[in-house]
Amino acid sequence: MTDRWIIHLPITAPDLLRARVFARTAARVLARLSARVEPGGVTVSAEDEQHVRHWVFCDRLLPGGGRCALPVDHSLPCSRRLNRR
Repeated sequence: MTDRWIIHLPITAPDLLRARVFARTAARVLARLSARVEPGGVTVSAEDEQHVRHWVFCDRLLPGGGRCALPVDHSLPCSRRLNRR
């Protein structure tokens, strides 16, 4: 018997950009509720091409440990946290 279960939560969005924005928001909110949420593993896909996944977070390894928490297509240097202004 397995000790881990993965939740697949189909939510629709009108385009890839909005799907990524919604997925990032949902992952960050859920991560605050549970340490078991893995935002770096979040992907989105077209409904009729669910085998073609698009990453939501950059998730690159950072010097000294940790992973980049910025969106996958960011132009800023990688960071553990989203830069808030």
